[in-house]
Amino acid sequence: MSKKLPLRDIRIVDLTMGWSGPLATRHMGDMGAEVIKIESCTHPDWWRGWGHSAEALADLEHEKAAAFNQINRNKQGVAIDLTKPEGQALALRLVARADAVIENQATGVMAKLGLSYDELRAANPSIIMMSLPAFGAAGPWSGYRGYGSTVEHGAGLPYLTGDEGGPPIQTHSALGDAYAGLNAMGALLVALFHRKRTGEGQYVEFSQVECMLQQGVHGTIAQGLTGAPPERTGNRHPAFVPHGCFACAAPDSWLVVAVTEDAQWPKLCTVIGRDDLSARADLHAADGRRAIESEIEAAISAWTTTQGADAAMVTLQNAGVPAGVTRRPTDLLDDPHYAERGFWQEIDRAVVGLKPHPLTPWRFDGERGPLRTPAPLLGEYNRAVFCGILGMSDAEFAALVAADVIGDQPMVMD
Repeated sequence: MSKKLPLRDIRIVDLTMGWSGPLATRHMGDMGAEVIKIESCTHPDWWRGWGHSAEALADLEHEKAAAFNQINRNKQGVAIDLTKPEGQALALRLVARADAVIENQATGVMAKLGLSYDELRAANPSIIMMSLPAFGAAGPWSGYRGYGSTVEHGAGLPYLTGDEGGPPIQTHSALGDAYAGLNAMGALLVALFHRKRTGEGQYVEFSQVECMLQQGVHGTIAQGLTGAPPERTGNRHPAFVPHGCFACAAPDSWLVVAVTEDAQWPKLCTVIGRDDLSARADLHAADGRRAIESEIEAAISAWTTTQGADAAMVTLQNAGVPAGVTRRPTDLLDDPHYAERGFWQEIDRAVVGLKPHPLTPWRFDGERGPLRTPAPLLGEYNRAVFCGILGMSDAEFAALVAADVIGDQPMVMD
């Protein structure tokens, strides 16, 4: 492993599934950490998919999920049945040789599996344990299960999203997972720095709903100042006028346009053929434009609906007006900005073949984190981890396989 990778000497036992926890450990793996992801043959990571019929498993559907394969690169994967005492003991042997453990199971699950913080600490006094419960490990909501979208509701974000006079709107992007994963990465780094300085481990409980609350803090502040919750404003901005997303000529093509400085206003008017608006003195400042914001938006829409989205974006940008096409995820593979920055890299993986992956949005020593290994197949690293890291004998390995404590084939669940 390159000596440049900052976490090259860190080992993390990853008991997370889905998006939030695996996103955190993906970043840790991209920084060089040795991430050992634990699944089981009866309960593989649900981001592998929900098809557990004999037909789905025979077609290896659990190895084809793009989301799983993208979020779990640079990790080693093992499969342990943690409901069995032998499996719990095996997990604790890994913990004894690790720096950190991260989990995003429902509150109470780790204790039921014999893997509570006290039990982890008994195996490794300096271990860091990070938990990502949806609504906290204590308190009136702690027993509720959740995922990104329910966490979004719990944080009140939908109340702030939607058009004026319309109902609250959910983003349907499971943002709670993404924000929790990114915040967890930062918190885990802080805990590792503390451990390096002091030798002390710790338990870090990171409520996913708390990560989401900061995204709507402007609403909380507004209500505190005015005594009433803020009105929903759609795509409009509290400071920039105009600011919106406008339909273009092709079906379902859209362009975001914003005037972030008053000097951009006359340039926008010239591009859309409305110099009459730029001639009005009352519209030179954002406060004046806000008084006729709907009229301005209608003027922009009248122009964008006659334009191709990309051509309109280039025209506005060349004129000095902020504008950007709303891209579908698949369009990003050919985006010239990403291509220029070397953001995509292909990596070969069994079952699915060569696929593009996004590199890290951050750099260290001027370089993005490298793709070292593809996402693991279920149980792919059993022998490498158990016999290599733990020094397990071939006989013990075979006995655990025979007892269905470890394995590499998912169970059929009709």
